[in-house]
Amino acid sequence: MFVKLSPQPLRAIPRRFLLPISPSSPRLFQTCKGGRFTRVVGAVLREFSAPANALQDYRTEHGIVETQYGKRIDDVHMLFRHCTNLHSAKCLHARLIVSQAVQNVCVSAKLVNLYCYLGSLVLARHAFDNIQNRDVYAWNAMISGYVRLGSSSEAIKCFTLFMMTSGLQPDYRTFPSVLKACTSLLDGMKIHCSALKFGFVWDVFVAASLIHLYCRYGPVANARMLFDEMPVRDMGSWNAMISGYCQSGNAKEALALSRELKVMDAVTIVSLLAACTESGDFFRGVLIHLYSIKHGLDSELFVSNKLIDLYAESGDLKGCQKVFDRMVVRDLISWNSMIKAYELNEQPLRALKLFEEMRFQPDCLTLISLASILAQLGDVRAGRSVQGFTLRKGWLLEDITVGNTVVDMYAKLGLVDSARAVFDWLLNKDVVSWNTIISGYAQNGFATEAIEMYNEMEITPNQGTWVSVLPACSQSGALRQGMKIHSRLLKTGLCSDVFIGTSLADMYGKCGRLEEALSLFYQIPRVNSVPWNTLIACHGLHGHGEKAMLLFREMLDEGVKPDHITFVTLLSACSHSGLVDEGQQCFEMMQRDYGIAPSLKHYGCMVDLFGRAGQLETAFNFIKTMPIQPDASIWGALLSACRVHGDVDLGKIASEHLFEVEPEHVGYHVLLSNMYASAGKWEGVDEIRGKGLRKTPGWSSMEVNNRVEVFYTGNQTHPMCEEIYKELTLLHEKMKMLGYVPDHRFVLQDVEDDEKEHILMSHSERLAIAFALITTPPKTRIQIFKNLRVCSDCHSVTKFISRITEREIVVRDTNRFHHFKDGVCSCGDYW
Repeated sequence: MFVKLSPQPLRAIPRRFLLPISPSSPRLFQTCKGGRFTRVVGAVLREFSAPANALQDYRTEHGIVETQYGKRIDDVHMLFRHCTNLHSAKCLHARLIVSQAVQNVCVSAKLVNLYCYLGSLVLARHAFDNIQNRDVYAWNAMISGYVRLGSSSEAIKCFTLFMMTSGLQPDYRTFPSVLKACTSLLDGMKIHCSALKFGFVWDVFVAASLIHLYCRYGPVANARMLFDEMPVRDMGSWNAMISGYCQSGNAKEALALSRELKVMDAVTIVSLLAACTESGDFFRGVLIHLYSIKHGLDSELFVSNKLIDLYAESGDLKGCQKVFDRMVVRDLISWNSMIKAYELNEQPLRALKLFEEMRFQPDCLTLISLASILAQLGDVRAGRSVQGFTLRKGWLLEDITVGNTVVDMYAKLGLVDSARAVFDWLLNKDVVSWNTIISGYAQNGFATEAIEMYNEMEITPNQGTWVSVLPACSQSGALRQGMKIHSRLLKTGLCSDVFIGTSLADMYGKCGRLEEALSLFYQIPRVNSVPWNTLIACHGLHGHGEKAMLLFREMLDEGVKPDHITFVTLLSACSHSGLVDEGQQCFEMMQRDYGIAPSLKHYGCMVDLFGRAGQLETAFNFIKTMPIQPDASIWGALLSACRVHGDVDLGKIASEHLFEVEPEHVGYHVLLSNMYASAGKWEGVDEIRGKGLRKTPGWSSMEVNNRVEVFYTGNQTHPMCEEIYKELTLLHEKMKMLGYVPDHRFVLQDVEDDEKEHILMSHSERLAIAFALITTPPKTRIQIFKNLRVCSDCHSVTKFISRITEREIVVRDTNRFHHFKDGVCSCGDYW
């Protein structure tokens, strides 16, 4: 019977027994004989430990009398169930030491397991080291504890010590634990040899662990060979092989293997649903869903969550919602999956509503989806709130994925400075961090900054890096930088990758090197529409509409199905080349043969097609018959055509509709102002400019001697300004002798004619051309990139300069490429 002590001693004694004490401690057992000390400790633990109270209640209820040393082991096992924290575990440890129950190997091994379960490897190892006659169970407990708490290297060391010093043989429980601890194929092969030596390699648990190992670190073929040689396979073996295929990116092999299965459990279904999602085999996924319903497995929480992912990836939001609505129990993963489903399928409002309905505390994955949602909605204020929440939680700096997401959110919101600030805060930047900021700069038109960030990268680039930086080279016309990247990719053998190869072809095409773009195009796989779309778009930019149509026919001949982007690029190519009939045929074919419903982009291309060809009334009537509401891009295309062809009246109508849709867009107000100026209607110009609108300044850039030079219209701050204007004056005189007459319609100020000529002379592309003539050898090619549409007068002047200087001059404006040679432009004066 336990002795009730006074309160004062009770508070003084426990501190001595909270840490494990070796039963061999001489001082302890010299001063405490027999059962008196045991009874004292029992009283202490009854006061301070729930396990001791539970043991006393159990003994009293069942009429159990304690022996002198308290060695009733069956009762001790019951105590372990009541240890829920380290304090109670230490108290139990003290009780076991005093009662000498700790000398039982089974009890000591269980104590090791308990400490590992509660997260203390130090105490677990201390308890393990004090086991005098360790058996295999004790060693297994220590090894599995190391694995459970993520100390893989210590688990391997413990296994090595076991094999070298214990004199025992491992059993079938030893190998699965130590195989999980392997961090390399070499370690795994050593353990595999041991399993072979001791005859456990065909044990279903050991074999499944080996399969997981080979799928994780080695060739999957090794795992499949092991699987095929297994004399007996249980469900765990099948699941190991199927999940191994999935983890190693061999989703199709996983699905092929599953055809041999007659029975599946919930784990199998989850693996196969992941394989269907990865491979895009959504029909097979639906069949697996039906199987799970038939066998009652769809009610499993993790199966339902995986089904939501499957339907989300296929774009079937109704399927996602049905699965979600049928779920009796939902966890945070369920809500995250649904929110992500709507976010991925560009339904941010519905995703945001689900977030507001969620009753769980959001985690990192929730915040990642929420950041993308707010970027889609353009909600800057809420986006900053997300950043504040992640800062308070400590996720922004601790979890690099969250940090990258916030950088991406700000970039998509157009807040490049904020994106850069968050990027600079990140402590442990990974390659995704660099890729995100590079693509953020490129997507917002800061191509030079994107290239600078690429040059500053502190870690090895990957596929995402190249795909992010090459479009920046395309935008800025940094051909030399793009060629350096191409050289680096050749060394690494990545040029054959479809995404990288396509990005390279796009870079060469948009930098004026169409032949190189075609050469790369025919070196990469062309099994989907992406490479074809890129080459069709490049030919459209160069005004080669007929070649774009030939590429489209070649694409169909190779069995590649066009998508909605294919027809956008094709219609744009027809628009730039004046192929009105061909464009109309493509528009009809898209709907009739491929069932693609026209989007606003397709309608915008058709309006641009008619407008460029001067068929303004046809374009206006086309807009009026559209089945969907025209947006700013539609009316903007008509207004631009009216500006080119001088139809002020229809331009006024287009602008009225345009300002109803998007009243704050400065560019369209400037376009209308320019149209009035060209027509000499200065009162209209004054009315619009009285609103305080500012036109985007025109600039042209070119690469000379490994340096990008930028010239702004009217700029006189360049170090060679005097030489540039002197060269332009000489050229101006020569052009007049050949019949050049300045077109004053493109001077947007009401000034005298001689001032108008000076204003025309200071257009940015002329400054760039003059600079190139001064600084480059005779008859070398000149290539210029312009941020605005080239005006008709500059187009005419460039033709004259190419004839006078015998130079090929390539100008890329916002619409297309112009190749000037011998007084002729590749656009045929149609742009």
